[in-house]
Amino acid sequence: MAASAPFKLDDIKKRMDGALTALNHEFSGLRTGRASPALLDPITVEAYGAVSPLNQVASVTVPEPRMISVQVWDKAVVSAVDKAIRASNLGLNPIVDGQSLRIPIPPLTGERRTELSKIAGKYAEQQRVAVRNIRRDAMDHLKKLEKEHAMSEDEHKKQGAEVQKATDDHIKKIDEALRHKEEEIMQV
Repeated sequence: MAASAPFKLDDIKKRMDGALTALNHEFSGLRTGRASPALLDPITVEAYGAVSPLNQVASVTVPEPRMISVQVWDKAVVSAVDKAIRASNLGLNPIVDGQSLRIPIPPLTGERRTELSKIAGKYAEQQRVAVRNIRRDAMDHLKKLEKEHAMSEDEHKKQGAEVQKATDDHIKKIDEALRHKEEEIMQV
């Protein structure tokens, strides 16, 4: 039987950092009442027989605080871009003007703000679960190393405490990011 790979706390932390990065990416797609090109990042467009991110078929700019402009590079893709934005569940209604789309950002209603806060909470919970799963994998790996006598019981406990500390730190960062995003959403 082949020996298990050595335990590397840095690898565990990198995986946990990945969960934070994913959370921040998901948060960037949540509308807060201000126009931002990042708002359209999660949108994919069916074009040329493939599904592509919006930024690969058009350029996105913000000419005014409550307006996003999408300049589509190929006229044949304009309707697909329009359809993708409308279907994105962001509550946006683009105005097609030749090869460009103007997207007015309507002010958020109290009901929509509450809904967006709940969505942000779901995103945060998904990443908390991801961090806890990484912790579980790390703890299982430590147990296996101890069982194979590749690590002492004391070292197992010491490394386990380090993994728990990293987990707690990352959960705290996720909670902080959620609190910040909820404040941003609820700002009138």
